Amino acid sequence: MQDSDFITLEKVEKVFEVRKKAGFLKRERRQVRAVDSISFTVARGEMVGYIGPNGAGKSTTIKMLTGILMPSAGRLRVAGIDPSRERTRLAHRIGVVFGQRTTLWWDLPLIDSYRLAHRMYRIPDARYRENLDRCVELLELGALLDVPVRQLSLGQRMRGDIAAALLHDPEVLYLDEPTIGLDVVSKAKVRGFLKELNTERGTTVLLTTHDLQDIEQLCSRVMVIDHGRLMYDGPLAGLHEAGEGERTLVVDLERELPPIEVPPCRVVRVEGPRQWLAFPAGQSAAPLVAAIAAAYPLVDLSVREPDIEAVIAKMYAEKAVS
Repeated sequence: MQDSDFITLEKVEKVFEVRKKAGFLKRERRQVRAVDSISFTVARGEMVGYIGPNGAGKSTTIKMLTGILMPSAGRLRVAGIDPSRERTRLAHRIGVVFGQRTTLWWDLPLIDSYRLAHRMYRIPDARYRENLDRCVELLELGALLDVPVRQLSLGQRMRGDIAAALLHDPEVLYLDEPTIGLDVVSKAKVRGFLKELNTERGTTVLLTTHDLQDIEQLCSRVMVIDHGRLMYDGPLAGLHEAGEGERTLVVDLERELPPIEVPPCRVVRVEGPRQWLAFPAGQSAAPLVAAIAAAYPLVDLSVREPDIEAVIAKMYAEKAVS
């Protein structure tokens, strides 16, 4: 196993059999293909966004990667380990955070869940103390350690869950909606912590989320899944091009003027001396800025990236039409 294929999926499928009522005392069986022949690799130390609509197959993929579910077909390896066959061995090398479910003991103080992890993973005392102190400091958990988990807010509990997943120094961290329901401050704390974790320790992170700001701030690579199939795998910038997104130039002029004419830009909004110009995401902004500066009394200018959510929605719509 090389660092470039630390996580490997080769034509992985997951099919569920569902029973549906089909009349009085009758039920018919049908198959639901949650993951449909997906292949990809993740290098050691990468932070990858894995996104898609509800029911796309994201959580099913994560559950197969952790060994909770067994693939119906295909080959899957994490750090050279088959998750479904060696769950115990793999558990010592991965950390998992499911935003909708907690791994913490509901009626006990937060610190008791950490003490349990200490024993369960057989973490050396010095390492446990070092990791706990680091998580407590960076995630601001000091005042919460003696509070029963049921009394914590959602944001506090999520930070507590992330700390619990990291006490045993996992090489891979799976995050399934880790910022769901969090306020702006809590999201910023979690994102900052994850950046530092990846930079300092080289932890491999696979992140599924509906909050696309998580992806924009944390991941340079993104995979888009829909109906169990991989629609896109590449750099974040390329996602805009794949979805034919548009960037925006916000231009402030010295005075109010007619709409700016600089192809291929098109003016989408004018408010006094400020104008908004849309142009293709794959187009460099430099020549457009130079052309505007040469022909118009320019005071200020900024470039806004396309909204990822709109880009993905467009990709889904185009696929549905085709």
